[in-house]
Amino acid sequence: MSRRVLLAAPRSFCAGVDRAIEIVERLLAEHGPPIYVRHQIVHNDHVVRRLERMGAVFVDSEDEVPAGEICVLSAHGVAPAVRENCERRGLRVVDAVCPLVSKVHAEARRYADSGNLVALVGHADHVEVIGTRGERPDDTVVIESPEDAERLDSGGRPVAVVTQTTLSLDDVRATVEALEQRFGSLRRPAADDICYATQNRQDAVKRLAEDATLILVIGSQTSSNAQRLVEVARNAGAAAELIGGEDELDVALLDGHTTIGLTAGASTPEELVEATLTRLAELGWGELEEVTVAREDVHFRLPREVTA
Repeated sequence: MSRRVLLAAPRSFCAGVDRAIEIVERLLAEHGPPIYVRHQIVHNDHVVRRLERMGAVFVDSEDEVPAGEICVLSAHGVAPAVRENCERRGLRVVDAVCPLVSKVHAEARRYADSGNLVALVGHADHVEVIGTRGERPDDTVVIESPEDAERLDSGGRPVAVVTQTTLSLDDVRATVEALEQRFGSLRRPAADDICYATQNRQDAVKRLAEDATLILVIGSQTSSNAQRLVEVARNAGAAAELIGGEDELDVALLDGHTTIGLTAGASTPEELVEATLTRLAELGWGELEEVTVAREDVHFRLPREVTA
């Protein structure tokens, strides 16, 4: 019986992740270690360990960075209070925040400053949401579900909606629809806040699920976009598991499946995909077909601190 792997495209690094990692690498090459990074630069354990070996030091708070040192802000964004604290402490800030996250921050400020209550759809404990809410904390409410939307009291204010960039499109749709049912017309950005890479990777998983009975998603437990890919796969009718790489591939998972889908979150390096494909081939899943749903050619400019 033929056993095959359907490989999703696009997969792995997005432009924002590429940019953030390159910023840290260039700073290390130019200044030498240590280079301090506030929070994990991206949510992938493999990437973080590699950069640590090169001399990056990851900290939970800018207060842990010695005065006068470089402090890189992670791709997920920070509240204004963090930037202000960095300035007070004399840190040399380098901004590795994804431009698409910065766009959501700007939307939150604009909506709040024009009198709206900002409904921020996302996970309250996610670092991206914490940063976005910090733009206007008194005017922003985090909405995690349609049930939260149904309970929201706007105090008579008009409601505007922004979203975490790495959510499931289907989950966002249900929550926004619940807000619309409660408040009627909402103010929303002209372009969706769910980033292009999140959407493309979710669309690819849905396509894999048309033929694959098991979908393996490579990514870390801390990665929101990888977790959402697992949810999307299961909602599309396939079995799905999140694995960190080929070393976490449980052979028992493959029992009963002749067609397996494989993808990777936007913070997962391609080398982990290649290693997993090699392991699957060793186990008998040697037939490989790439399934492409979109082409990506997005690049973000590096900050002046690493281009001078």
